[in-house]
Amino acid sequence: MENCIRVRFAPSPTGYLHVGGARTALFNWLFALRQNGIFILRIEDTDADRSKPEMTTAILDSLNWLGITWNEGPYYQSDRLQLYREMAAKLEKLGHAYPCFCTPEELRAKRARAEAEHRAWKYDGACRNMTEADREQRRAEGRKHALRFRVPQEGGTAFEDLVFGSLELANSEIEDFVLLRSDGQPTYHLSVVADDLEMKITHVIRGADHLSNTPKQILMCRALGAALPRFAHLPLILGPDRSRLSKRHGATSVGAYRDQGILPEALMNFLALLGWTPAGGKEIIAPGEMIAKFDLSAVSKSNAVFDPEKLAWMNAEYLRHMPLEKLMPRVRAQLAAENLDADAFYEGDGARAARAVELLQTRARTLNDFSQSGRALFSDDYEYEAEARKKFWKDAELPGLIEALAAMLDSNEAWDAASCEKVLRDLAEQRGVKAGLLINAARVALTGQGVAPSLFDMMEVMGRARVTERLQRAAQVMRGSAAS
Repeated sequence: MENCIRVRFAPSPTGYLHVGGARTALFNWLFALRQNGIFILRIEDTDADRSKPEMTTAILDSLNWLGITWNEGPYYQSDRLQLYREMAAKLEKLGHAYPCFCTPEELRAKRARAEAEHRAWKYDGACRNMTEADREQRRAEGRKHALRFRVPQEGGTAFEDLVFGSLELANSEIEDFVLLRSDGQPTYHLSVVADDLEMKITHVIRGADHLSNTPKQILMCRALGAALPRFAHLPLILGPDRSRLSKRHGATSVGAYRDQGILPEALMNFLALLGWTPAGGKEIIAPGEMIAKFDLSAVSKSNAVFDPEKLAWMNAEYLRHMPLEKLMPRVRAQLAAENLDADAFYEGDGARAARAVELLQTRARTLNDFSQSGRALFSDDYEYEAEARKKFWKDAELPGLIEALAAMLDSNEAWDAASCEKVLRDLAEQRGVKAGLLINAARVALTGQGVAPSLFDMMEVMGRARVTERLQRAAQVMRGSAAS
């Protein structure tokens, strides 16, 4: 297993799982499975002030919900502090790190001066060439110190990125960065390199926002005489306005999309196409096919645009083609979250409950539509849309027509979509009105909405008693509105 591919996803539990992080996890997962490798989950929780256990739980829940599983972990950096301190000590012993006694106040003053002079600022190496005697004196005085990496002053640090190609940064542009803070806590650069080396990570696949970190981490690996992992930086995810995706564009966390009724299959599919184009160019692609086709060479250098409308379309496609036996448990769970019970509503008739779901399936864009726009198919507690009432209940004859329709339906021997339609059209012909007048008015009466599934199919599913009661109630509301 010496040549085994090993990748990792390393979220920080300072917030919920962002869609950008989920995309990174997904690409690592796909790459590992495609290469018969190992996918490791590592929680970067060394920031004690900002890391929260509930965020870790939320991240794990979101990954599980998406269907992204890991082979090792989760490992917690907070359990591995000794490893980081040992690596820092090794770098110092080798001459690649040195203590920095500059106080936060001194550093802030230098930064402020540089800003006032309109010049870029990086640490000036004030403690870099301090003699050992001076260091010992400051330690004896009880001066706190951080530990900084000694960046070479000449040359540059180059690497071949699997997405962006050949990249190089002049060492003169890299400051002597901190490895250990003055309180002994490791920085990101120290802990990530220590973990990647100890966990034998072969490929580091992460967002392009980490590109500036890579030369620093390469320098650390070389200072330790360690083999470098391969790097692949993924394009950034932008909002529809081409700015960095943020909360002002709407939901940005995986949990928020789950709460909106997005299916995990649809979100995974959508995220996979943010920066990756599978061979064949298909847009609806199942996980198995993603794994078989995933290739880092097909990841774009260009930033990807998160289009909520495309996600909604994709989700609707997944809903539309989902087998009813797979859809029903999800709908039941979503209805239960809104205190609705399809089976109880249809008096234990599972076939009718399933038929109601089927009527909504081709129109739904999210799971939430079943309890929102489709509420009337699972509850008698629904409201009439003001716009629908205004548009379809304005004819003065409608109260009497709707009452007559209720009576004729109640006395009709048969009860199915075809017989219900015949009753309505016969009534329209008898009264000399267009069938559309009755269809639109009855639709609002039965669902509260101007747009809904087939009226007659809904009548069949709802049943005689419920349909006639709703029509009679609507006629009373129409009369009350007319009187006012």
